Amino acid sequence: MASGRVVVYGGRGALGAACVNHFKKANFWVASVDLNPNESADVNITVPKEASWVQQEEHVVKELETALQGQKVNAVICVAGGWAGGNAAKDLSKQTDLMWRQSVWSSTIAATVASKYLSPGGLVALTGAKAALEGTPGMIGYGLAKAAVHQLTKSLGAKDSGLPENSLAVAILPVTLDTEMNRKWMPKADFGSWTPLTFVAQLFDKWIKGEERPPSGSLVALVTKDNVTDLIIQ
Repeated sequence: MASGRVVVYGGRGALGAACVNHFKKANFWVASVDLNPNESADVNITVPKEASWVQQEEHVVKELETALQGQKVNAVICVAGGWAGGNAAKDLSKQTDLMWRQSVWSSTIAATVASKYLSPGGLVALTGAKAALEGTPGMIGYGLAKAAVHQLTKSLGAKDSGLPENSLAVAILPVTLDTEMNRKWMPKADFGSWTPLTFVAQLFDKWIKGEERPPSGSLVALVTKDNVTDLIIQ
């Protein structure tokens, strides 16, 4: 008997894979939604990359309906996304389009999934960015997409959002996550100021259990200093 059921959107990425691993170890049934499968998950829903926004949503909703067979999930966790730099003078629309697909498409599809398959009192967790609380001139497309995720989170946390009763909608706002790729590209950085992936997975687990939950609609910045991470609600 599984401890519970979670959907991890972006389950093949660094943070997504950490979440899949954490919940599998905790005896959860885990569905991974991504462009590529994660072999550790119980179910993989592979998103057709060239499909439109609406087509991707229809595909994910239909595949999950088949996989769940009438069951509900305890959490829908969207950690899909990416990063691209650039200002108004270079490929602004191109970079923004990429960021929109990676962060906004995935987040809205996750919200639709939650409206259909989340248990009352369940968790919807999206991924914003602390940098996007202000201007991001060196990465405008990224900032635009993450700011949209912030707005979506606030809307989901409000009355009449379409989510099940007593759901918690929250966005984590990392500064820098401690991933292999980040270490590769920034080898001289202060790793003590980077947030461990295991910390984030454990945080989601706590919120699923109803522990230390912030108000629904919260943007929760993850600020790490000297290997200690504080949660700062925006």
